[in-house]
Amino acid sequence: MSLYAWLMLVSFVGPFALSFDKKVAFYKWFKPLFIGIALNALLFILWDGWFTRAGVWGFNNQYVWHYRFNDLPIEEWSFFVVVPFASVFIYACLKAYFSDNFFKPLVTYINYFFIVILAVTCIVFYYKTYTLVNCSLALILLLWHQLYLKKPYMGYFWLAYLVHLIPFLVVNGVLTGAVTPEPVVFYNTNEIIGLRIITIPIEDTIYALTCLLIPITVMEYLLNRK
Repeated sequence: MSLYAWLMLVSFVGPFALSFDKKVAFYKWFKPLFIGIALNALLFILWDGWFTRAGVWGFNNQYVWHYRFNDLPIEEWSFFVVVPFASVFIYACLKAYFSDNFFKPLVTYINYFFIVILAVTCIVFYYKTYTLVNCSLALILLLWHQLYLKKPYMGYFWLAYLVHLIPFLVVNGVLTGAVTPEPVVFYNTNEIIGLRIITIPIEDTIYALTCLLIPITVMEYLLNRK
């Protein structure tokens, strides 16, 4: 089994095993959650394949299986199931154990802070493919939430986003070469700003935002409709 596959397996097993905790009862959310994950995966697998073919990033054959679909290794496909699943699990735990949504009064300020940062980044770094596409998608998503949806779960989302960055950055650190001689996933330096958290491009923190917010948005819509 490849290093990337082991990383995905370890990331999935813990949250899945704890999904049946009585207080969290994450398993009750599985149906709407996996619909959200599927829609999120469809978007990002298409995006990933395009970026791979365009040379925005690539995959080190030493650490992934050689089988490719849409120019992506199988492990990369699993990423868009495992990482959103584990990330939304954190969101579910926070909702279960913190009855007071203490980020709720700050949601508008946080939304607009990120909206401004993302808009400025898109303008300044319009010529960086990964930066522009990544920040543009997150910008549209946050504008939609702030101006149209205005859902109360956004307080929990921002808390979950902050907490989930810790395991997300650990996983991404392994993928970008923090503990290996060469990175599993390597980036074209011409297509990113160049700021990194150790080995992780700063843009990946925005990538993480979108990968968390899309499944939560779909899942909460389906749960509330039900």
